[in-house]
Formats: sequence, C-alpha cells, structure tokens
Amino acid sequence: MGRVPQKSDYSVFIADEAAMVMFGQQIARATTGGEVIFLEGDLGMGKTTLSRGVLQGFGHQGSVKSPTYTLVEPYELGDITVFHFDLYRLGDPEELEYLGIRDYFTDQSICLIEWPERGEGALPLADLLLNITVEQRGRRINWQPQTEKGRQLADKLIVS
Repeated sequence: MGRVPQKSDYSVFIADEAAMVMFGQQIARATTGGEVIFLEGDLGMGKTTLSRGVLQGFGHQGSVKSPTYTLVEPYELGDITVFHFDLYRLGDPEELEYLGIRDYFTDQSICLIEWPERGEGALPLADLLLNITVEQRGRRINWQPQTEKGRQLADKLIVS
C-alpha cells in the first residue's frame, strides 16, 4: 500500500564533487516538505557531499559533516528543518526508538538518511530512494520513488 510503480530511467551521471553538490541543490529546490530520502551507496560514494548540496540549497553555509557518532544532525533553515541521519554505526534499529525517531518525520522536515538499511523496521517508507555507484571517474545516481510524493519529487529531478 502506498507504493508506486518503479521507473528505471531516473538516473544522472555526476562527474565530480561540484556536480554532486549541484544535484543536491536541485533536490532541495524540488522538495515541498515532509520528504524522507534514503541515500544508499558504499563508503566514499558521496552521500554526505550530496547532503551538503541539499543543505546549501536551503541556504546553509556552514560545514556539513556526516553525523556518524550522533546519528542525526538537525539544520533549522527558515520554515524547514533538514535532519541528516547517518546510521552507519547503528547497532540495532531499536536504538532509533530511543531517539524518538517518529518525531523527526513531519511536514516541516526533510529527512536525509544515509545507511537506511541499518534502521530497517524502525524507519518509515522512503519517498525517494537514491543509490550512488561508481561510473568511470565519477558517480551514477539512480533514484526510485516509493510513494506518490516521491514520484512527484523524482519527476522534478529528471535531468535533460
């Protein structure tokens, strides 16, 4: 229930770090609030760089570090709060319940979640699933909507 058919041609080649940041800024411009975005990919693929781009797209000008030890870092940016999660060091998805995980998912927030598979069972369904892989000397980002809100977001990200 709530799942939408998946389209396989949501994809973009990212040549370098600057292009990754720019794509993150494009994601920020396409959001309306309330989105849950899963960022998948091996270590070093650029998930945090992409998150930095999203945050910059909302006007954040400071540094963005992966919240590996704190699990979540909030960024209050005007009317929206972006929660950047990194679940790499999460021992058990149940730990997220102790964090009050459900309180983060509101219509005034955008949740970027790195390593979402480690929180399986405690996280809601992602609106958009992004997967980053190596391609030549750059990266390939594929994205798949998981909800109607995600489909609307995915369609806005189609790169010509």
